[in-house]
Amino acid sequence: MPEEYLPTTPIRREPSPPPSDRYGPDGWPVARSGQTGPHEYYDEPQAEHGSEAAVLPRPVGGAPMPKKLTVTRVAALRSKQLTQQAVHAFKRAANADGADKSGLTSLTYATMLNYASDAAMAVALANTLFFAAADADSSKGKIALYLLITVAPFALVAPVIGPALDKIQRGRRLAMCVASAGQALMCIMMATNFETWLLYPAALGKMVLSKSFTVLKAAVTPRVLPPDITLSKTNARLTVFGLAAGMVFGGIAAGLTQLFGSPGALWFTAIICVVGAVQGMRIPAWVEVTEGEVPASLSATPVKAKRQPMGQHVVISLWANGTVKVLTGFLMMFSAFAVRAETEGAPFQQLLLLGIIAAAAGVGSFGGNAIGTRLLVARPDQMVLGCVIACVTATVVATILPGIGTMAIVSLIAATAAALAKNSLDAVIQHDLPEASRASAFGRSETVLQLGWVFGGALGVLLPTTLWVGFLVISLILGAGLAQTVLATRGSSLLNVVRRTTPPGPQSP
Repeated sequence: MPEEYLPTTPIRREPSPPPSDRYGPDGWPVARSGQTGPHEYYDEPQAEHGSEAAVLPRPVGGAPMPKKLTVTRVAALRSKQLTQQAVHAFKRAANADGADKSGLTSLTYATMLNYASDAAMAVALANTLFFAAADADSSKGKIALYLLITVAPFALVAPVIGPALDKIQRGRRLAMCVASAGQALMCIMMATNFETWLLYPAALGKMVLSKSFTVLKAAVTPRVLPPDITLSKTNARLTVFGLAAGMVFGGIAAGLTQLFGSPGALWFTAIICVVGAVQGMRIPAWVEVTEGEVPASLSATPVKAKRQPMGQHVVISLWANGTVKVLTGFLMMFSAFAVRAETEGAPFQQLLLLGIIAAAAGVGSFGGNAIGTRLLVARPDQMVLGCVIACVTATVVATILPGIGTMAIVSLIAATAAALAKNSLDAVIQHDLPEASRASAFGRSETVLQLGWVFGGALGVLLPTTLWVGFLVISLILGAGLAQTVLATRGSSLLNVVRRTTPPGPQSP
């Protein structure tokens, strides 16, 4: 080549570009353009088929990806990711429909903690409170004695709770806090006196305070109602969240029972109650404002001045709901002793059968609330009447075909009917009563329902453990409740029928 054609400057050679701008010099992915801070997205590195790094989750945030991947690390990263997604989904559900602004979210958390404490205590005492005695009769005698000592006073005081709520001006949150703190005290008493007789009154005292919390919650709910949802949907949401919390914390309590025994699970229950007491005071202060409220009376027609009658439809729903509550309270107590009598000397089988019955009740409650929130009921009177008829039919069948499997079916039907009937009651109260009387009406109605539950629970303890006998008695009581509900639709009652059919006594000269 001629010399004049030779280049006078050296040729500059650019370095070869990386295989992809998404990977660094070390072969690992780098943050995409526009990102700041730690890497928020990672691609999967290429791995040979069948290797441990072939499947890699994409974590959001957190520490850089480890250079060496193992099955354990992949599982840990995936678990962390799923947990974060579950927490975000839970918060979205708890704050949905403006619940975070109205105060319903705070009440939801308090209600969940109350359900959680009930479930944790039930798990802690599952093999102690009902099954610790040498035989079923002695265990039942102890429970019957302490039921009369602790629940009977509640049955006498409960009618006072509703009227007392009408007069409370600045104490609803404090009352809920005190109820939760009292439950914590009862749990501590159980944990420290697990081998003494104080276990029984403390356990049932915890149940009484839990029912009192439920009455207070019912009176507070209308004050935190978001504008876009109904009372029936709100109460169903609280129930579903509560049941979910009960399953989660009940599972944790079961693990603690295996590790530290029942006292350890009871200390855990006490901690839940303390947190619940704190959460009760975090409910917005406007639930304390009662200006303009008009107390409600448990009557269909006006009987007292300055009181709002609930009306015929609410009274009908109350009779039906109270009847179903008698059955749910009966099943809770009676099933424990009936299973003990049927499987004497087999504790594992006892817990298994009780778990099946409890699972059936949980499925029924979830299903009933799910259906109730989506079902538009044009005639609530017919809905609650159908719920009572279903319960009576189930108990009659259980009387004819007694068995643990039949009891599980009855529990499923009773829980479903209780949820549907309660949704109908909430809808009727919202429709028939003015806003100024709804809080009082909910407090009064919940008191009636808790009295029904206590009455049914007492029957479950006092009746013999023979299945057909127990279901025969409860069928007769439910039949009377059904008759009263039907008569209430006509503006009458069983007492009036008895008066008309009773022959007059001898005339005095």
